[in-house]
Amino acid sequence: MFKHILVPVDGSPTSMQAVAKAAGLAKAFGSALTAIYVIDPYPFTGVGTDFAYGQAQYLNAATAEANDAIKAAREQLESDGLAVQTRVVESHTAWRGILETATAIGADLVVMGSHGRRGLEKLVLGSVAQRVLAHATLPVLVVRD
Repeated sequence: MFKHILVPVDGSPTSMQAVAKAAGLAKAFGSALTAIYVIDPYPFTGVGTDFAYGQAQYLNAATAEANDAIKAAREQLESDGLAVQTRVVESHTAWRGILETATAIGADLVVMGSHGRRGLEKLVLGSVAQRVLAHATLPVLVVRD
């Protein structure tokens, strides 16, 4: 039914629950798996040397966090006996990076976690899962805590 499953991760327990669901689906359908982490390479606005230094620090920290999250997803999937491709993707918004990657790799399902933020927290931080659902042209399975 599903030939290629995309699993966006962020290192959270919720995203690891999505990895577990994706593993079960991949086993059931013999699907290929790709796990990604999306980094926004330009989260700052500003000019000058202070901006450049802050940008370099941010990218180093974001890349280290991405590599840790991808490693955890890969280890979990491989321990389930599954092969997985991994990528760290750069995009100005996480939801757009997820959907562009899904198109690029020919994914036919996205399995992702949702933190279930509400109220002011949702207003300030947004909902990546909600935006993926709003813009997706392929099925999306949202895993909640």
